Amino acid sequence: MIRAVLLALGMLLAASPAFAHAFLAHATPSAGSETHVPPASVSITFTEAVEPHFTAIEVRDGAGTKLDTGKPHTQGTAQTVSVDLPKLAPGAYTVIWHATSVDTHKTEGKYTFTVLP
Repeated sequence: MIRAVLLALGMLLAASPAFAHAFLAHATPSAGSETHVPPASVSITFTEAVEPHFTAIEVRDGAGTKLDTGKPHTQGTAQTVSVDLPKLAPGAYTVIWHATSVDTHKTEGKYTFTVLP
């Protein structure tokens, strides 16, 4: 009985990479950050590689207006995706992201940052 439980546990642990998802590992500007210098772009590094054609980053101001320019693009590795921004005025901004990892799992999330006067 114990041997069967240990075998089943071992199989679950071995299979866990197949259940991986691309979650936000690091972002610039970071979640909840405040800066006096408006960022020229938003970059998100995910916990695993993503499919850039099926990954999106939107940046919205306090009124909900979409501000990002162009399509998201990878930087260096397929784990980091960036989107360019126009010159941002002081205020609160929301970053909304949707990612599809290379193993086709989909994740999404959002966070805010603030540009100070």
